[in-house]
Amino acid sequence: MKNTKISKEETVQNKGGTPSYRSGVAARMAGLPVETLRVWERRYGLSETERSSHGQRLYSAEQIERLRLLKKLVDQGHPIGLIAVLSIEQLQELSGTHNDSSSAGPVRVALVGPSLKERLAAGGHDSLQLDVRCSFIKLEHAMSVLPEAGAEVLVVEMSELDDTAIPLIIQARDAAQAQAVVVLYRFGSSATIRQLRTHGCLVARVPTDPAELVMLCRTALVGQRVAFRNEPVAEPIPPRFDVESLTTFATASNKVGCECPRHLAEILLMVGSFERYSAQCASKNPEDALLHQELGHAAGKARSVLEEAMERLVRAEGLKH
Repeated sequence: MKNTKISKEETVQNKGGTPSYRSGVAARMAGLPVETLRVWERRYGLSETERSSHGQRLYSAEQIERLRLLKKLVDQGHPIGLIAVLSIEQLQELSGTHNDSSSAGPVRVALVGPSLKERLAAGGHDSLQLDVRCSFIKLEHAMSVLPEAGAEVLVVEMSELDDTAIPLIIQARDAAQAQAVVVLYRFGSSATIRQLRTHGCLVARVPTDPAELVMLCRTALVGQRVAFRNEPVAEPIPPRFDVESLTTFATASNKVGCECPRHLAEILLMVGSFERYSAQCASKNPEDALLHQELGHAAGKARSVLEEAMERLVRAEGLKH
């Protein structure tokens, strides 16, 4: 960890007696702007931190080391959205802390695209980190050879990426039996990119430098060990209020003239409607089913929290349920 002088006032003893550090100190020790740390915590939920008696986040030395590794990898070009879910051991492996890239050996890749092989050939030393097992211009031409290639990573370049490419890419991934898939594009719809990511592909714009391609392959290879696609989707959370009850609350008067029951009931009706809509999308669109299941479950969790508030409000206002 970076040697940063910390005053006694900036440390807090946690329940186990080991020192913890407040957000500003943790960010400084990790080499991060504190604003970046807050954004990462909000968007990616980087770590389960303790809280001080005043509600401030407290970071352990191990959590700060993880932040430092994330900062190092982001500076090298790795996308934070992908590596934020990795464990500290996986981050160390990716950054070369445990294994130097030369001793780990080149990544075995299968290339599909009009210019990938030529660009790598011109890449000099960086290209030596990839062991090209086979190279084809089109996916259709590669299917019969991919099973024998022994590639760890399948790299597919499609300048114009649309949803017709998804089944071909998935078929090629299964044929190659690759541990990871990197899909490169110049133009593509967000829906197509989202579906490919749901299938476990790393999707990125075509890199200008062979070193970036090497980095993408190593990131995809380490990231696949987290096995996102094998995580079960939680069971639906049953509703506490039906539509009829919420509609009644939305139109009922109350003794203090407060409009909170109406507003909260309207919000619950909307959240519940979105939850049901997501369930319909999951059944109608199998390629995007996991994403919509997750959206529906997120809506269900939000609904459950709001329903607890509604129950308190119903009791306080003497409304009939």
